[in-house]
Amino acid sequence: MLVAQEAGPPVGDTQPPPSRASGHRRRILTAAVALTVLLAVLVLLSLLIGTGSSPVARAWDFLLGDPAARADAQLRLAVLDVRLPRTLAAVLVGVSLGAAGCLLQAVTRNPLAETGLLGVNSGAALGVVIGLTYFGVDSSYALLGWALVGGMAASAVVLLLAASGRAAASPLRLVLAGSALGATFHGMTSYVLLSTQSTFDTFRYWTIGSLAGIKTSDTYPLIPLVVAGLLIAFGAARPLAALALGDDSARSLGHRPGPVRVVVAGAVTLLAGSAVAIAGPIAFLGLLAPHAARAVTGPRIAAQLALSALIAADVMIAADIFARIAIRPWETPVSVLLAFVGGPLLIWIARSRRMSTAGGTA
Repeated sequence: MLVAQEAGPPVGDTQPPPSRASGHRRRILTAAVALTVLLAVLVLLSLLIGTGSSPVARAWDFLLGDPAARADAQLRLAVLDVRLPRTLAAVLVGVSLGAAGCLLQAVTRNPLAETGLLGVNSGAALGVVIGLTYFGVDSSYALLGWALVGGMAASAVVLLLAASGRAAASPLRLVLAGSALGATFHGMTSYVLLSTQSTFDTFRYWTIGSLAGIKTSDTYPLIPLVVAGLLIAFGAARPLAALALGDDSARSLGHRPGPVRVVVAGAVTLLAGSAVAIAGPIAFLGLLAPHAARAVTGPRIAAQLALSALIAADVMIAADIFARIAIRPWETPVSVLLAFVGGPLLIWIARSRRMSTAGGTA
């Protein structure tokens, strides 16, 4: 009898407690709700605050439908034609960069991967320079189109280079191909810029990374691309979770690592290409948002994607609001503010103990 008791605890004690899993799900759900509420508040503040002289109270009356405020043409211009388009653009850019950064860190198993890894930024820059220099682009809408085409073309070339050979589309090949092609495109861009001063002036304004001057017509055409990228990203969540265990384990679970990485890279191209086309190169946001999301979600890829998108959208709108009021009546480029925050955080991430074992999803 004594031996039987020593052999193991009662049967009821062997059942795994459900409290840990349910508590973790509640924490993720709470974080998602809090980030969504924060996003709604920041959107409202973005519509109320601007660089102009329109008072916040008057903008609030306009949103509530006050007849006198609605009759003010200057206030209508400020809220509907200036603040609303850049608020929508900030949401799109934040969601795109957050989700794209999360995908890249997962597919490459590299916690320092960001949206410039596939050559999207350098390709978009080259596309803008070519459009300005050789095709006489003179509108923001055409500039956006050239940036999008250049970013997607660069990513396609990176995928072709990485998918060839015996170790097709491995994380190392993606990184090497993206770095090599990015350096090549950067050199080509510099060559064209040095020969044309007018192109350099326009390109300098685009590459600084800002949401100033965004129009509604600039953002609406890119919404389907962002939605398509997000749908592909969430559809690839399960294969990415298998890839986190290693290629051999993923194959044993019925997944094909090479095609999965190509599909994920396509989603990253849609997301990052749209973001760069709207706002120019925005550094750090796609790098930092996934780290903040993983602190809450752990290795759950779908939850990481959702929280990364929400966190990046919140940070992007908050930075854009602060960019309007930091040195009023002038405006600070939002990329500068993100660099001030992202630089120290990047150093902290690189020095953290978990860095050596974090990988893309750990």
